[in-house]
Amino acid sequence: MTASAARRATYEDVLSAPPNMVAQVIFGTLHTQPRPANPHTVTASTLLGELHRPFRFGDGGPGGWLLVQEPELHLGSEPDIVVPDVAGWRRERLVGLPRQRAWTGVAPDWLCEVLSPSTQVLDRSDKMRVYLREQVRHVWLIDPIALTLEVYRHGGDVWHQVAVHRDHASIRAEPFEAFELHLDRLWDL
Repeated sequence: MTASAARRATYEDVLSAPPNMVAQVIFGTLHTQPRPANPHTVTASTLLGELHRPFRFGDGGPGGWLLVQEPELHLGSEPDIVVPDVAGWRRERLVGLPRQRAWTGVAPDWLCEVLSPSTQVLDRSDKMRVYLREQVRHVWLIDPIALTLEVYRHGGDVWHQVAVHRDHASIRAEPFEAFELHLDRLWDL
């Protein structure tokens, strides 16, 4: 079968994937990977916990955000179906958002991908292209093995790398610079 004759993956393929797999459709191709390992899930959960109080509820921060772990996003006209590790929307962008379905077509203002050896190529390439196209304003890439947090800002046709933070630094990173994040908390199992 030629590439042009290959069937484009659909939401039905995502729904048919085994329950122990994360299924995504990116540029018409179904991608599945097993649920992430402990360093990945601990980092994503801890990050969400660190940001939740100041940015969702305004305790020690400005509030005004909805932050979600592993949301299912249907982005673009085809659509691409992606599951970032953590995503956030400014609340004013979510007025009238349907609550009856398991996914949203509203691109986040910020999202974070926690890199795993099995997912980092997809996270850094095709998923970043989808996020750029959909005008996600900021993307964080966190590597819990290398102990790094990379901050990217949407720049029209390209991503601008704003910063790379390492090891056990305490940082203020866009778009959450109103809050000091202690990286050592992200790596601690």
